[in-house]
Amino acid sequence: MNVTSIQQDLLEQASVFIRQCYAELGKSEQDLSERLEVIEAEIVLRGHYEHTPEELAHGAKMAWRNSNRCIGRLFWDNLSVIDARHAVTADEMAEAIWRHIGSATNGGKIRPFMTVFPASTVLPAHPPRIWNHQLIRYAGYVLDDGNTIGDPASVSFTSLCRELGWQGAGTPHDILPLVLSIGSNEKKWYDIPKELVLEVPLSHPDIPAFEELGLRWYAVPFVSDMLLEIGGIHYTAAPFNGWYMGTEIGARNLADKDRYNMLPEVARIMGLDTSSNASLWKDKALVELNLAVLHSYKAHGITIVDHHTAAQQFMRFERNERESHREVTGRWSWLVPPLSPATTHIFHQRYEDRIVSPQFFYQNKS
Repeated sequence: MNVTSIQQDLLEQASVFIRQCYAELGKSEQDLSERLEVIEAEIVLRGHYEHTPEELAHGAKMAWRNSNRCIGRLFWDNLSVIDARHAVTADEMAEAIWRHIGSATNGGKIRPFMTVFPASTVLPAHPPRIWNHQLIRYAGYVLDDGNTIGDPASVSFTSLCRELGWQGAGTPHDILPLVLSIGSNEKKWYDIPKELVLEVPLSHPDIPAFEELGLRWYAVPFVSDMLLEIGGIHYTAAPFNGWYMGTEIGARNLADKDRYNMLPEVARIMGLDTSSNASLWKDKALVELNLAVLHSYKAHGITIVDHHTAAQQFMRFERNERESHREVTGRWSWLVPPLSPATTHIFHQRYEDRIVSPQFFYQNKS
């Protein structure tokens, strides 16, 4: 067979993946040899190859296992993968996403899910894209005085949605629409069915006035704008979810100055002295805000994990990987919790931030 350099590169990437995948799945040497022959023939004939459903599912799990920024990798083998490579229209994509949201949310008993849409090789000019950063996220509106209502991180995407014809109510918690494209440059938006969006009103176990802040957050973090790479094949639309670690909400989304910036308000209802940093009012408010998040999710039966437990789970993941003779890679700045980091073992460790395939990658936003 005459193989071009591009085809040879893809064949090498496919071979590395298939060999590891089949070894982990307990396949025989004959199974491996026959599969590699088929893949080589496909690449020579069409310039690419297609994963079997089994390869796709295990490759997606491997990508989670290899994700350097994720502290929750202990549960990589529990990922459920929905094969939606048959979807060829935005409407079909939307229907698959509704199923994903419903199955993953599961009434609050959250389950890790990923839905994989057609590879970029199927529609090379305009592969499927989900333009939302997360399937469910709050809108952000800039007012005339420069202040923002809602999530400042969503301002740019909210503007895009409004240009497409969507209009929110202008509240701090407007659920953004789903924006999809496939087969062309046309972006199409869909209101997410209200019954699919599970939100948690936040309260504090010891501070009744906390409810006056009117805070809430959505139950499930559905990351939706990353590229999934498996054995050299790129999936430009592959939304996935686990469940929240409390600090993602309480120490970042609600606390960061460039997000909801709620620490001054929490300090106010606590009666803290905010005139000096030396009073550690930010630290006190931050702890209580995070306590409120954990309390509220648990009170409403929503799966969540605190950062100490998550760090212990990551330690178990590291041990499991060592026993499986796999090196744990990681990005320390993402793995270390933003609250009381030195109380976790991760703070005192160092990880090689090396990219291992299969993997997730950022994509252009336009």
